[in-house]
Amino acid sequence: MKEQTLILGTRGSKLALIQSEQVKAALLRYDPALRIEMRIIQTQGDRILDTALSKIGDKGLFTKEIEKHLLAGTIDLAVHSLKDMPTRQPDGLLLAAVTQREDPADVLISKGNRSWSQLPAGAVILTGSLRRRAQVLASRPDLRIQDVRGNIQTRLAAFEGGSADAMIMAAAGLKRASLESRITEAFSPRQFLPAPGQGALAVEIRRDDRRLAGIVSVLEDAASRAATTAERTLLARLEGGCQVPIGAYAWLEADRLCLKGLIADLEGKRGIRGQMEGHIQEAASLGERLAEDLLRRGGREILEELPPRDSASPPANATRKGNG
Repeated sequence: MKEQTLILGTRGSKLALIQSEQVKAALLRYDPALRIEMRIIQTQGDRILDTALSKIGDKGLFTKEIEKHLLAGTIDLAVHSLKDMPTRQPDGLLLAAVTQREDPADVLISKGNRSWSQLPAGAVILTGSLRRRAQVLASRPDLRIQDVRGNIQTRLAAFEGGSADAMIMAAAGLKRASLESRITEAFSPRQFLPAPGQGALAVEIRRDDRRLAGIVSVLEDAASRAATTAERTLLARLEGGCQVPIGAYAWLEADRLCLKGLIADLEGKRGIRGQMEGHIQEAASLGERLAEDLLRRGGREILEELPPRDSASPPANATRKGNG
């Protein structure tokens, strides 16, 4: 019987292709007889590059079109950056595997190789993330924020060709793209909280495809699944996304799962932080409990005071320039 060719759907950016090739290679190591072809699918987030993510919404910006192809059967599996995935999946689809997590930290890239503490007052920092923006201003209200969009190469080019002093990006993408030499300084993910799921890849398939579920299960990393489940459950309970400054980071200590969370305002003037821990098998309930704690201690008021989802805007000292 002729072996079926699996069609893997992916975005077309250099990083997305690198990540999809890594998943393809891992599957072929498990079963060299597999036949896998890549199909590039452009998403809304790839098409709209002149508007901040906080202005165009975040419900599947980088996943919706790919998921439509999955449901239609024109592709068999998809590889996403987990942090780009909405916390609710379309009916009929399954998050079949969460890969071993790459470095979840955010990092600083600066001109003159200046560290965070060496950046002068008034230095301009590029980021397209409200979460990063809020944490930067909470730590250094003397800094100025400019928005930046695009893939890794686009953002690096904008930084190099512009007047900004530094930029904040995810370590995982830079490392997967072999660009870690650009990193000036890494922020501790327990202090500068990353996006929920940051650093992990997700493999999505149709829920009824049991054969493929068995094949991709080899990619599953239990520790990464537990940590990101806690983070994404917190995010889901807070109904957050690119338009809300929410950070979360979970890590394992023996069989205990530790989770930190943050709700902040857009200017970084107010932030509610919390930490809880539980058994690794309680990941979802841990996320829910910490979310409720953050809401109870002032997070609800912060969320209620944020601009409407379709009009979220940066603080007054920010200017728009152009994917964070």
